[in-house]
Amino acid sequence: MKITLNQVSALQKVRVGDAINTSERSSHTVLQGQRLSYQVVIGTKGIREKTRRIWIESPLKDYIRLYRVKEVIVDVPSRELVSDEDYLLTSAGNLPDVLVPLELQGNYAALSGDNVVIWVKIDIPKTMAAGSYTVKFFIETALEEGDEPYASIDTEVRVIPSPLPEQKLRYTRWFYADCIADIHGAEIFSERHWRLIEEYIAAATDVGINMILVPIHTPPLDTEVSTRRPCVQLVDIEKRGDEYIFGFEKLRRFVDICKKHGVKYYEMSHLFSQWGSKFAPNIMVTENGKTDYMFGWHVAADSEEYREFLRQYIAAVSAELSALGISENTYFHVSDEPNPDNLDRYEIARNIIKPLIGKSKTLDALSHCEFYEKGLVECPVTSIRRAHEFLERKVDELWVYYCCGPERVFPNSFIAMPSCRVRVLGFQLYKYDIKGFLHWGFNCWDGMLYGMHPDARFKGDGFIVYPDVEHNSLLLSARGINTIEGLQDWELLNILSKTNATAARAICRRVAAAFNDLHAD
Repeated sequence: MKITLNQVSALQKVRVGDAINTSERSSHTVLQGQRLSYQVVIGTKGIREKTRRIWIESPLKDYIRLYRVKEVIVDVPSRELVSDEDYLLTSAGNLPDVLVPLELQGNYAALSGDNVVIWVKIDIPKTMAAGSYTVKFFIETALEEGDEPYASIDTEVRVIPSPLPEQKLRYTRWFYADCIADIHGAEIFSERHWRLIEEYIAAATDVGINMILVPIHTPPLDTEVSTRRPCVQLVDIEKRGDEYIFGFEKLRRFVDICKKHGVKYYEMSHLFSQWGSKFAPNIMVTENGKTDYMFGWHVAADSEEYREFLRQYIAAVSAELSALGISENTYFHVSDEPNPDNLDRYEIARNIIKPLIGKSKTLDALSHCEFYEKGLVECPVTSIRRAHEFLERKVDELWVYYCCGPERVFPNSFIAMPSCRVRVLGFQLYKYDIKGFLHWGFNCWDGMLYGMHPDARFKGDGFIVYPDVEHNSLLLSARGINTIEGLQDWELLNILSKTNATAARAICRRVAAAFNDLHAD
């Protein structure tokens, strides 16, 4: 019995029984400020119930973090019949995704199965001196008397004397404060809940998210008609006669946390119900000492009562955002994914709020160009499979999203997909000059509609982090890190295009050709 070491790309999903015969080229070139990830596969065939220490020796040691890659159950890989080229699983099974910090295990790894995979994440500082640095990975190997005390494998990291620019692409995955409270058993807005909110926001920015959905009221998203998500409303509201009084203490605390962790952009909760803006969102108001849902499914979106509330509410929120210094980096949502049948209602809703939001912009997920053509949305966010329809109209600030689909050919981040389907996003965003990317779930562990069992949707669609209930914390995923490295590709292509646009386009063509070959019918 012998422990073996192999280095493989962060884009390879190594399962327990996979055969790893060769190492990849063990050198990498990065810019100052860039993230680098790769994996070390510890071959453990025939070895059971052994635990061994792992460590790193390198001048970069302070910037390196190690994770044990764990498999998760993927019970519903896809809702559609897919080919083997598109998916690593076409029926229920296990796949690697969750990243457990090795320090939680005392920097030891239990040797079990045929492979133990360690994810190596290196965050090169912007101030790192240019040059070549060796990263030496060690594991204790002595299993019986006479064995070598350890095995090691080296990686060379070459740092180029050029800093990676600050991320310019707007990137959001919707943040659900209620899901955090629910899964961790924390009272909403207790100090424990606030600590978890901060930890999750820090994790979001760590994987490149620079825009956060702010629950000024509980987001009216993925909520079945006549039901309510747990109330995570940040703005306290009291009604006195015809006047509404607003308290912003919780909103200020939330924004302060975002600023602390480098969030640059903010999106306010949708102001009308999803898929048509027919109703008001669920909003708590105190009147005569009683707090209840004054607005919600029982209030029509175009009712005079709700219109008057919005006039006061949005004016007050906008003034507060200006005082916080973030109004120019704030986007307001009207309604998520409206359809043409609701165009008139959406226009009424948009016209109510637009005069009140000052320098902020409107932003909504759309599948129909009519809303943009009528000037109702400044920043349309279209499904990645329908982007060409908006590109033909030369939209000034076009964003894209994926959600539940596409399940074939296009980029996406389902667990059962090969990792290239995640990372290729950066190349596509560059090729079509897309300004932002939105996804519906950073940490939505509920079903497609609130209250449904998580298994009601295929795994991985609504989240890129995992709750770590045992440690009152959270765990990153390989998919989350693959995404930020795709966004770095976007930045690198933009840098290259300034001096050699032909070379940048040629790289995109090569990546597209390889991607198309992989997913050809």
